[in-house]
Amino acid sequence: MTANKFDIKLLAMDVDGVLTDGVITVHADGSESKNFHVHDGAWLRIWRRLGRQTAIITGRECPAVECRARDLSIDYYYSKALIKKEVLNQLIEQSGIDPVQIAFIGDDVFDLPVIRRVGYSAAVADANPEVRQAADYLTSLPGGRGAVAEFIQHLLRKMNLWDQAMERYRQ
Repeated sequence: MTANKFDIKLLAMDVDGVLTDGVITVHADGSESKNFHVHDGAWLRIWRRLGRQTAIITGRECPAVECRARDLSIDYYYSKALIKKEVLNQLIEQSGIDPVQIAFIGDDVFDLPVIRRVGYSAAVADANPEVRQAADYLTSLPGGRGAVAEFIQHLLRKMNLWDQAMERYRQ
């Protein structure tokens, strides 16, 4: 049985430039700060509430991102992912999910091998031109400004899960 293109079981995402605006604030003590958009977090929770899984695949290691991933109950977290295609293979093996049932949202050339391997992909509005061209969907919002929320909403509509997602809020 072939998986439906919009039967997405897992949403994977990059961090810098996707969940954040790509700006890294480095403090005098060497620690970092990042800004995350509340809409992305809210829609990631809705996504998970519908029984879907999440993953972060990021090339950097940052305590702020680890904290945010814990706060959002991200199912799979990979940092120092310098070769993202190899990390995607680990994710596929660990999750048992067919690549066609994985969606990914990215912004830079490091994300291209993943974008080309998953079942459905997105690029944020301010992504690298090659990434925008390779992606199945282009958000209208830039990274760190609700682009992940926009992509989740798009997926839920395509998967005919929109009414189920909105049910508790329409009562």
